[in-house]
Amino acid sequence: MVDTADRIAVRNPRTGQVDYHFTPADPSRIAAVTAGLRQAQPAWAALGVAGRVAVLQAWKAELVKARDALQQALLADTGRWRETVLEVDAVPRLIDRWCAEAPALLEAPPARPSRIVPSVAVDAILTPYPLVGVISPWNFPLLLSLIDTVPALLAGCAAAVKPSEVTPRFIEPLAATIAAVPDLAAVLAVLPGAGATGAALIGNVDAVCFTGSVATGRKVGEAAAKAFIPAFLELGGKDPAIVMASADVDRAASACLSGSISNAGQACQSLERIYVDRRVYAAFLEALVLKAGRIRLAWPDPAQGEIGPIIFDRQAEIIADHVTDAVSKGAKCLTGGKIERHGGGAWVAPTVMVNVNHDMKVMREESFGPLLPVMPFDTEEEAARLANDSDYGLSAAVFAGSEEEARAMAARLEAGAISINDAALTAMVYDAEKNSFKLSGLGGSRMGPSGLTRFLRRKALLINRADSPSPWWIAGPA
Repeated sequence: MVDTADRIAVRNPRTGQVDYHFTPADPSRIAAVTAGLRQAQPAWAALGVAGRVAVLQAWKAELVKARDALQQALLADTGRWRETVLEVDAVPRLIDRWCAEAPALLEAPPARPSRIVPSVAVDAILTPYPLVGVISPWNFPLLLSLIDTVPALLAGCAAAVKPSEVTPRFIEPLAATIAAVPDLAAVLAVLPGAGATGAALIGNVDAVCFTGSVATGRKVGEAAAKAFIPAFLELGGKDPAIVMASADVDRAASACLSGSISNAGQACQSLERIYVDRRVYAAFLEALVLKAGRIRLAWPDPAQGEIGPIIFDRQAEIIADHVTDAVSKGAKCLTGGKIERHGGGAWVAPTVMVNVNHDMKVMREESFGPLLPVMPFDTEEEAARLANDSDYGLSAAVFAGSEEEARAMAARLEAGAISINDAALTAMVYDAEKNSFKLSGLGGSRMGPSGLTRFLRRKALLINRADSPSPWWIAGPA
């Protein structure tokens, strides 16, 4: 929320109180910072991959030293503890992964003869985009600020990051770690601000990465198109799970619950629709309700319990609207079903819902909360049709008694990553390249090798090794 003309007020998700303020970067500061990054980028690229790896490893050491400060800031930002510990500890592993993979990915392929004109050798130079802008969301503030930034830096780009204004407290300890590594500080900046800051950033960079809602992603994509720069958009999801009659019902119930309530459902890969073969529907529901009833809110101690608060208060309103809409149309909540207020924060217990259909918002719009609507199906064709009846196509899950049966169903689903006999595996398995379908995203995959190579442009060298230039009819033999 805007506090004054030059400050932004920030709400604490556990207390509901405004307890933090910051000054957003204005257009003149953005222009100055990005100009400085551009000036430093050629020297950064000239370091070579080994030099950049060394700098990133020095930064990793600073991040490890700042672990407690980052955790405390993120706890205040998000109100949750378990996911915060995992998030902070994931960053050094992210750096190590890309440092290990970058040398091979940045090695240009060897020259080869053209298959069309064999006398011409085809060689390549890989050239990084000078400056990449990263606009990141509030649900995993630290990790999603760096998930695109780290590979971009190793590719040889400079980077400017604009985190969400909803969760800005972590910026200060993060910026301190960057400042402690001068070679990195020359090519990496974090710019606090809201939508206006992100909009201004797009006009000052050569490529932009955005993670967030479809509505804002459209605006980013349009602005990038006007600036004639590539946009890599990782947007929302309405991920379905399909439970076949042959599935291990207890395993499926555990995985669906976990995939739906991690970070209180505030994750793009969260399961938000569950379709179950009618023959095992009752058994699945019984197991799911039993397991959901054991989940505790992490209140009053953030380290005790499994579900933290809803980070963004507006999101609590959306979740409540989805439940109200569904109930008004005949749905029934077997667990949860309401917004609870504890300490001024908004909390939602796992909400298992039945009697749902695709006329309800909870089955069509992104809820971004721990809602588990469950719907039976009678045939595999119906299951695939229901799962694909969505504007989204980020990821999905299939549970079946055999891998072959699950693969056959996965092949029919319009989604970029399908977890088989588990859920939301894209939150843990970063080396599986995928593309988002439909409105869930645009551009090269942030997973797998493309997560780094998308920041490189390929410059072709066409070397004529014949005795005369081409084409031969212009300059024949003397």
